[in-house]
Amino acid sequence: MQPNFENTAIAFELKTDSQLERAYFLFKMIANEPLVRIGTAVTNFAIKAHLPVEGLIRATVFDHFCGGVSEKDCLPVIDKMYEKGVYSILDYSAEGKEADNQFDFALEKTLEILDFVKEKDAIPFAVFKPSGFGRFKLYEKVSAGVKLTESESAEWDRLINRYEKVCKKAHDLEVALLIDAEESWMQDAADNLVLDMMRKYNKEKTIVFNTFQMYRWDRMDYLKKIHKIACDENFKIGAKVVRGAYMEKENERAQEKGYTSPICKNKRETDENFNAAIAYIMEHLEDITIFAGTHNEESSFKLIAHMKERNIDPSDGRVWFGQLFGMSDHITFNLAAQGYNAVKYVPYGPVRDVMPYLIRRAEENTSVAGQTSRELALLQKERKRRKLEE
Repeated sequence: MQPNFENTAIAFELKTDSQLERAYFLFKMIANEPLVRIGTAVTNFAIKAHLPVEGLIRATVFDHFCGGVSEKDCLPVIDKMYEKGVYSILDYSAEGKEADNQFDFALEKTLEILDFVKEKDAIPFAVFKPSGFGRFKLYEKVSAGVKLTESESAEWDRLINRYEKVCKKAHDLEVALLIDAEESWMQDAADNLVLDMMRKYNKEKTIVFNTFQMYRWDRMDYLKKIHKIACDENFKIGAKVVRGAYMEKENERAQEKGYTSPICKNKRETDENFNAAIAYIMEHLEDITIFAGTHNEESSFKLIAHMKERNIDPSDGRVWFGQLFGMSDHITFNLAAQGYNAVKYVPYGPVRDVMPYLIRRAEENTSVAGQTSRELALLQKERKRRKLEE
């Protein structure tokens, strides 16, 4: 049976009336671009000035897009979703750290989460961001092939060691590990590191996943290139396939520095690139496990069609669908209702540390054409069904 993304009763079953109203109010605010800009500036100022805004943020945008401030805090949300067949990924979302002790803290957090995942069927993956484990500028230097100083070389060794520790533990516990992608000018160094980890730890099964941002026109070639390496050297690839989250930043930097932007010319090309990646992976499912991180209904239907074509069971462990917590519930919950592997990325962490993530979510929603209006239309439909409208 085909999932029905219009079924709002399934999509919002876990939301109380007041949570539904809050979601509707939030997306109405996000739909207003000038308001998002002003809100972002005011929030940034309030947090930097240590004004008492955390309670307000917690009660509105934080509780909608995040699971809680700690792992324990997220458990009621995770358990509730699991009752509906939806898995969770705990994503510690504090960003932009610069010091070794902060990177070691992120490492310890990820190691703790691996233990947590091992014990909890509702959480099939752990995740980390490359810049959580080392300085952005260091990745940038390594990506550009710039010679490192002695102290930078030692710093890079410590960064590799963090990857090594977490990937080894994931392998020993047999827990899958997603590694996010970031800006293109630091990504080569991260890609090479993740490839080394796959070589080492994906021999018997897919443990380590890299992230392919398909708004980059070169990613399809990169996917084929590392697939060939994997076949030659006999290891498996974990591919988290997404469109990408840094488009404006990428285009601005390319223009400023006078190089060709790595981003596809338009949305249509990005969509084609994303769909080409899922088609390619589905042809090579014996070598590649796919985690499709998408809020796009058409791409979700395309992936389902590929599965049907190949008689792949909805619950096959080589195919996963993922959406962010607080967004696209109509996709996640309706997929889960039909037995597909549907996952919510559940960000968590101290309110002020998670703010950069939340601000990016709000900005992304205003810049993705149709995303916010689709959310609003579905929430409105459910409000009507529940007779909540004024």
